[in-house]
Amino acid sequence: MKAVTWRGINEIGVEDVPEPRILNGGDIVLEVGLSATCGSDLHLVGGYVPAMRAGDVLGHEFMGTVAEVGPDVTKHRVGDRVVVVSFISCGKCWYCLQGLYSLCDNGNPNPGITEALWGQAIGGCFGYSHALGGWAGSHARYVRVPYADQGAFTVPDDVSDERALFASDAAPTGWTGAHQAGVRPGDVVAVWGAGGVGQMAARAAMLMGAERVVVVDRYANRLEQVRTHVGAETLDYEQVDVAAELREATGGRGPDVCIEAVGMEAHTPGAQHVYDQVKQQLRLQTDRLAAVRDAVHACRKGGTVFTLGVFGGLVDKFPLGAVMNKGLTLRGAQQHGHRYVPEILERMSRGEVRTEHLATHVMSLDDGPEGYRMFKEKEDGCVRAVFRPGA
Repeated sequence: MKAVTWRGINEIGVEDVPEPRILNGGDIVLEVGLSATCGSDLHLVGGYVPAMRAGDVLGHEFMGTVAEVGPDVTKHRVGDRVVVVSFISCGKCWYCLQGLYSLCDNGNPNPGITEALWGQAIGGCFGYSHALGGWAGSHARYVRVPYADQGAFTVPDDVSDERALFASDAAPTGWTGAHQAGVRPGDVVAVWGAGGVGQMAARAAMLMGAERVVVVDRYANRLEQVRTHVGAETLDYEQVDVAAELREATGGRGPDVCIEAVGMEAHTPGAQHVYDQVKQQLRLQTDRLAAVRDAVHACRKGGTVFTLGVFGGLVDKFPLGAVMNKGLTLRGAQQHGHRYVPEILERMSRGEVRTEHLATHVMSLDDGPEGYRMFKEKEDGCVRAVFRPGA
């Protein structure tokens, strides 16, 4: 079957790969309906995430139709339309029972790599390197889904494919950030990054009762999406002093919660960006954390900063003194989507969460390399390139 694959640093290909099959009783094989690019994919493309191999199938945000079920699957039948959480979790280990699904002990069959990086292994993720399990990704006609009773969710009839697609990763990642950061009614929340995840973090914060939500970015089309489809306020960090604007909006205190939704390739104006980029490319640090630094400095004393963007390892000039002296709570996580997807699908059905606007460019698998190029370069206002394998 045809699939979009990683061929090397900054090299994406389209090639034939073997069709997946049922290997364990809890598996399903899914005929992919839609599969989206994600900002974290760009870290793979750029070579900043280790353990990629030529020929690895990319993609971790997807939905489709059940084509085959294993003998132990009880919740799904052939023909069901489902959305699949990007992280692979067994549902039975200690971490899954605590609702910490991305920390699953059994979702990653290659735990040694992340144990060496971080001290302990986290769960697995579709199409996200052999460090997170080596699972084949979703930019293909078919994909094998393990632990399907845990990670696949039936899509309501009144939710379109284009809306359901982003219940796989962008929306539950945003929900993870807002919920784990402890957003409460009356809070002022600032979100750095107006991509799909940042927009969904902002929407989640609004639905959790935040009084004001402000999204920070530099791309006019993404900020317009925030205002039109999410309903949050926006700031262009290249046009205004973000910290000053946030203090002005909060009586001089700063936001109660700051959510960073950018990740390891963050941009910042001026010489600091060049310094961070050179150090990253020389592998003197693995990540650029400009957005995290801004969030830490902007957050009110005693507030919470949540790192929702993907980071891989070591950073330079982390403002630990600000975290300690301001009494901040600093948290982070990959998404615990299994606990949030049912609520998200229900809110999608009621029209409270809309995501179709994120799919700015829908194309076939043959256009995979071009889709990733447009997505990376933000060409033609590309917010997400989405592939339709059946096209």
